[in-house]
Amino acid sequence: MEGYFEETFLGIWDKRKKINEILDDHNLTREETLYVGDMQHDVDTAHHGGVYSAALLTGYNTLEQLGESDPSIITTNLAVLQKVLLENDMTLPNSTKPHRPIPTVGALIYNPLGQVLMIRTEKWSGKWGIPGGKIEYGESSTSALQREIAEETGLNVSEIEFVLSQDSIESEEFHRPEHFVLLNYTCRTVGETDVTLNEEAQEYRWVTEEEALQLDLNLPTQVLLEAVLSLEHTTSDA
Repeated sequence: MEGYFEETFLGIWDKRKKINEILDDHNLTREETLYVGDMQHDVDTAHHGGVYSAALLTGYNTLEQLGESDPSIITTNLAVLQKVLLENDMTLPNSTKPHRPIPTVGALIYNPLGQVLMIRTEKWSGKWGIPGGKIEYGESSTSALQREIAEETGLNVSEIEFVLSQDSIESEEFHRPEHFVLLNYTCRTVGETDVTLNEEAQEYRWVTEEEALQLDLNLPTQVLLEAVLSLEHTTSDA
């Protein structure tokens, strides 16, 4: 098989821990890279690296299981994938885009010192933002928020307050075309404030609101932060 690959990587149990290093070492442009695999873990790895993902129905995961990971495209096998790419001038067809907006939750998290948590993720072009994610079926938005924050940061939160909703329609900052309905909140930590990031983020900082504005924020986070500051000024003036 050596003649078919420029380089191979063996003995990697969690591909998410290696994907960004491989992309950077080989100077691969993320918006032009397609990760091909037949497991949910492969799709999750592509998301972690901020690249497109092709899920194949040649492994143990079913169509439903692969669909839950939200790949860019699902095909029966490599031959079908090759045919699709050739027919679309080596680009993914528009039909692979979501047909409905995706509801998500996210929040500015405050610690006892009044600092907010900022995380940096390759999914948003390496920009700084807030923890959050998709709402699962049958789950309330606040329950989804608490679950996502716990999964992504290891933090427990309370005093959840809704601030605003935003549409993010095929943002150039996000690693693939999506239409998100962003439900944005503020909340406060409960108990320990030590942050344990999962594979979705690469860095975190506790900063003041003013310091957060100086970071390279993604647009939805900047809009949320400015809205919160405006509400604070209105309240103090009153």
